[in-house]
Amino acid sequence: MYTFRRTLGHLYLTLTYSFFLGLLPATAQEVIDNTAAASGDNLSAPVVSNQTTLVAEQAKLELIKTADRAAAEPGDTIIYRLSLRNVGVGAANQIRITDALPLGINYLPQSLQGSITVGTTTTPVTLAPASISGRSITFTYPRLEPQQTLNVIYAAVLTPDSVRGTGRNTAQERRSNIASFFLRVRPGILSDCGTIVGRVFVDKNFDGEQQPGEPGVPNAVIYMDDGNRITTDVNGLFSLANVISGNRTGTLDLTSLPGYTLAPNNYFIERNSQSRLVRLEPGGLVRMNFAVTPAYGEEQP
Repeated sequence: MYTFRRTLGHLYLTLTYSFFLGLLPATAQEVIDNTAAASGDNLSAPVVSNQTTLVAEQAKLELIKTADRAAAEPGDTIIYRLSLRNVGVGAANQIRITDALPLGINYLPQSLQGSITVGTTTTPVTLAPASISGRSITFTYPRLEPQQTLNVIYAAVLTPDSVRGTGRNTAQERRSNIASFFLRVRPGILSDCGTIVGRVFVDKNFDGEQQPGEPGVPNAVIYMDDGNRITTDVNGLFSLANVISGNRTGTLDLTSLPGYTLAPNNYFIERNSQSRLVRLEPGGLVRMNFAVTPAYGEEQP
């Protein structure tokens, strides 16, 4: 309670303000009472005005986060749903929901959908494109009336990095509770598989490594120990994903490279062969290069 007194000649004016603050579960109101009284040297009794009560209505927001599945593997797509309900008696302006995704779960912007639910009726609404900062996504909406629920639906894809993440993401509107969802990430096929990358190139100094000025050789064929046949691109590069881990062997088919032969290696004896042996760890990445040289000591055009 606060009291202010001001002297106006022989008249004294007293203003009394009483604040009753309380956030009730369904009403969320701030009550402000104001009473004025006047007294003076020539008045037999003070004059008191009627009490005036102002009610400041407030919004109260509750956020829930769900998903369409409890577990997923790299390569899967998961659908997240954010439901923000205004259970207060006042409207909430400038809604901003920030959702922090864990490592390896990437937001798909084209999947964003929004709707407003009142009672049992749901109406689609257009949401502004989400703003992205690192792994945080922010969704905005201009105004949420009392007893309305804003639904935000979006998709995210799991990358191989998701097996190293926590799988838990949290969301919050600055005036709401913190909502979280835990996704169990299963390694799936990636637990036993890896990726082989490599190149076939013209080795001019016979060190087994591609240097500037040593071009790649396109359309070279490599046969893997499991029977897979790989062809290099225009830059002499190739890659093979989802390879079972362990000792893997690749062999360069010199018949696919007319005019070329295997380049001698002056540094590693084991590379003086058409075959390469590599050790691929589960979920790992290894390189398998092949060096060639023109068959008659002259570069091909």
